[in-house]
Amino acid sequence: MGVNEARHDVPAEELPPDLNQAILEATKQVGALLKRNGHDFALAGSVAVYAHGGAGNLQHDADFCIKPEDAEAVAATLAEAGLTVYQPPEDWLLKAKCLGQDIDLIFELAHQPVTADLLARATELPVDSVRMPVLAPTDLMRALLAAFSEHHCDFGAVLPIARQLREMVDWETVRRDCHDAPMPAAFLYLLERLHVVAPPEGAR
Repeated sequence: MGVNEARHDVPAEELPPDLNQAILEATKQVGALLKRNGHDFALAGSVAVYAHGGAGNLQHDADFCIKPEDAEAVAATLAEAGLTVYQPPEDWLLKAKCLGQDIDLIFELAHQPVTADLLARATELPVDSVRMPVLAPTDLMRALLAAFSEHHCDFGAVLPIARQLREMVDWETVRRDCHDAPMPAAFLYLLERLHVVAPPEGAR
């Protein structure tokens, strides 16, 4: 797999003055590289929420969904552009560094491989000045809820996202796909009690 040991960092004084803008600049550079080289991808995570109109309170990295079979070619493209690309202990993503920011290249989302169908549902949206495919809001929310477990259930981080995207999400699809998993079910119940979403038809 293409790996480049040369760091693609810039001096601290040349970075944007706030972390949000630094993450956006790195997102734009990686998105432009993937587009230019014809890779199939979609932006995910907090930057995708921002692209859909959410608050600009970005988290600590930028996430891109790619198909598992494309991982090697994507890694080679980024490495050839001078980015550091490496394999973390987790076997469902690659990581890269761009402009000092962490980039996650995810090929398994919500415990399922990223597919062509998932990427086909993405919508092209502007991220600052660069247009790129962004995961659909329903897919974003489904992935966030599927990540909940007994060891990771930070409802407080996901609640603002649910509020921001609630009019764009197909909640019945989210409920169906999460089945009866306890943590997603508890979060959906919280959304109902807070009147963020309506309860399912049979429960009204």
